[in-house]
Amino acid sequence: MSQSDRGLRRLAAGTLLVAFQGTVAPEWVLRELEQGLGGVTLFGFNVADPGQVRDLTTALRGAGEPVISLDEEGGDVTRLAYHVGSPYPGNAALGAVDDVELTRRVYRAIGSELAACGINLDMAPSADVNTEADNPVIGTRSFGADAELVSRHTVAAVQGLQSVNVAACVKHFPGHGATRVDSHLAIPVVDVDLDVLRERELAPFRAAVGAGARSVMTAHVAVPAVTGETPATLSSAALTGLLRGELGYDGVVITDALDMQAITRSVGLAGGAVLTLAAGADLLCLGPLPTYDDVQAIIAEIVSAVGEGRLRLSRLEEAAARVAALRAWFGAPATVAAEQNVVGLHAARRAVRLTGATEPLVEPLVVEVDTPPTIAVGDVPWGVGPWLPDAEIVRVKPAAADIPGLLAKAVNRSLVVVVKDAHRHRASQDLVSALVAARPDATVIEMGLPVWRPESAAYIATYGAARANAQAAIELLTA
Repeated sequence: MSQSDRGLRRLAAGTLLVAFQGTVAPEWVLRELEQGLGGVTLFGFNVADPGQVRDLTTALRGAGEPVISLDEEGGDVTRLAYHVGSPYPGNAALGAVDDVELTRRVYRAIGSELAACGINLDMAPSADVNTEADNPVIGTRSFGADAELVSRHTVAAVQGLQSVNVAACVKHFPGHGATRVDSHLAIPVVDVDLDVLRERELAPFRAAVGAGARSVMTAHVAVPAVTGETPATLSSAALTGLLRGELGYDGVVITDALDMQAITRSVGLAGGAVLTLAAGADLLCLGPLPTYDDVQAIIAEIVSAVGEGRLRLSRLEEAAARVAALRAWFGAPATVAAEQNVVGLHAARRAVRLTGATEPLVEPLVVEVDTPPTIAVGDVPWGVGPWLPDAEIVRVKPAAADIPGLLAKAVNRSLVVVVKDAHRHRASQDLVSALVAARPDATVIEMGLPVWRPESAAYIATYGAARANAQAAIELLTA
């Protein structure tokens, strides 16, 4: 391979954020980092404990200057606390409180924990304006349905993270809040005119650009008024025209995971990589599925695209310059003392809401209504069990629940029903309604968005299913 070929391969590899299985970096990742690989994205399966993550990121840094990223949103989407649940409430809870200084403190605390583990880029916050109640992928990840509220809390989140030298990645541009399709599975459509888009979806991104956000993540959503049928990730009209041009953004553009089916089922992984680079992306998050063979094929396809004139060399050089500027901003690994998690519990306590009156608990039976996890969240534990150690906890699938059996078990006992996003699942609503009809003294705890509630019963809304949300709810129930 000639020197120019090696240089081109290095530029191509420099655009990729790869993933790998396990808690130790594979040799191929370390070897590719030495040859210019852009960096890595960590997932829950890469995390055992903070010390292990620190050792992992130290090894990665020993091989190059990688961008080391993960999704740590607080609330339902957590990677550092993937096995136990986050000690921080998510955006919906923070939006419900609507105290921007509290949001700044929570994100500073999250950033401090990431910096202490050697993470330099957090794929957060979600700046999506969640105007669609039946949104299958955003929901409690959004600060709310009001563009001004989402804007001011997005700014606070960016400031909190970046105050401890962890780059924010504001997502999902140009907005995933008005969708009813999960882009992990297909291409969602945001079918609004440009005026609505500017006033609603783009407002938080405009605010984030003004606040100096170091990176912005693309969404695999089609916006017909801008992108036609093409997802924004692959659209120069969205990334170069709207984000770079109209919003004046000159930081790093990172793609949402390219292994999502909105991309793989339309243009393929390697094809998507070339198209998104041509559209204006700088770093390509490949997601958890691509293997080393896939990574090599993607690099080869980018190199071929340059040789065939489908991708300008200057576009790769521009991406490399932006990523280099980001690395310069990182500086040396930050030595930040992780802030105590008290701010997370404090925020969750401020967010929790009680409607009606609760009674002292007597031999409580807790019925947790099982809710399938989204791909973005993963299989993170949730529920109130840790905070009610003496209670009997029964987790049931709503469509298969034995309602007479549950009611018989609950005779002469307190009944607590825990549900998540009941408004999105009719079977959950039917189960909760049946239990409450028979036991109007029951308490219902909603750990998603409080859109639907039963006719009677005491009702606690937590605005999220993080560990901190559960603790705050049980404190309220047992006060």
